[in-house]
Amino acid sequence: MTCTSAAIAPHIAVAIVGYRNPNDVHACILALARSTHLNFSVVICENGGEPAFHALRRLLPETLPGGQPVRVLSAPDNPGYGAGVNRCLREAPDADAWWVLNPDTEPQAQAMAALARRLAHGFDAVGGVLRAPDGSIAGYGGRWRPWMARAVALGQGDRRRDAVDPARVERRQNYLSGASMMIGRRFLATTGPLREDYFLFCEEVEWCLRARARGMRLGFASEAVVLHRQGSTTGSARPVANRARGPVYLDARNQMLLTRDLWAWRLPVAAPVALMMLAAQYLRRGAWRQFTDSLAGWAAGLAGERGRPHWFAN
Repeated sequence: MTCTSAAIAPHIAVAIVGYRNPNDVHACILALARSTHLNFSVVICENGGEPAFHALRRLLPETLPGGQPVRVLSAPDNPGYGAGVNRCLREAPDADAWWVLNPDTEPQAQAMAALARRLAHGFDAVGGVLRAPDGSIAGYGGRWRPWMARAVALGQGDRRRDAVDPARVERRQNYLSGASMMIGRRFLATTGPLREDYFLFCEEVEWCLRARARGMRLGFASEAVVLHRQGSTTGSARPVANRARGPVYLDARNQMLLTRDLWAWRLPVAAPVALMMLAAQYLRRGAWRQFTDSLAGWAAGLAGERGRPHWFAN
């Protein structure tokens, strides 16, 4: 944070990446309009092509009732989630902090202010409470288990309503959920942007782990509550046997890529453990096609294949 009046009311640039889901983005924008933190702007990168861009532009206001500007950008060739976020960050270079927010989220009114307060307490990036539509906890933060090549959402499925202890979450987490994470200027300057060669999934995990290796501190704001309608764009929240090829393949591939990029020496253990977990995840539910897709992704990750798969729809 800068040591000016912005330290009292920092300017937050909200970064959202959409993909042909204008209703989700619209609901997110309406929720942001109710924010108790007033000094912010919104930048949206639409990755779904020109028709999707124009549809989104027609639906969204250029300015929120509180005077906050809303800017929509177009990325017609679908460069992926990380590239979309990075473009949003570049469009707001003078912000005091950036709030990376999924389009299928609806933040509570106090969420932005709570994240900004926690960020100002010596942290470089901060996450909060993600709630599922049924009221249960979708995650407080996350822990990457390198020997298993596995991301674990802390608190997932919990139905508690009382506030969780921030210090306890901060001791356990080693990454923040990309659905809602606020990053400060030191984080971005020290860590650099998101990787763009993952295309989709695991980018925020790698970002946070890379940041921690460079001395960045990850915080948790228990009052920053955000509703997350998980997987409305990718379909990753569907029942296992109904999941599409893309998210299944990319999730398995990028678990291996992350391990290669940060802990290549652990691959001889992590790769077979990850394969066994994929088999347990899909085969015991009779999801044979999904297991085949995940196996292909796992192998592609071991081979170092990156970017958007050639068969993935633009």
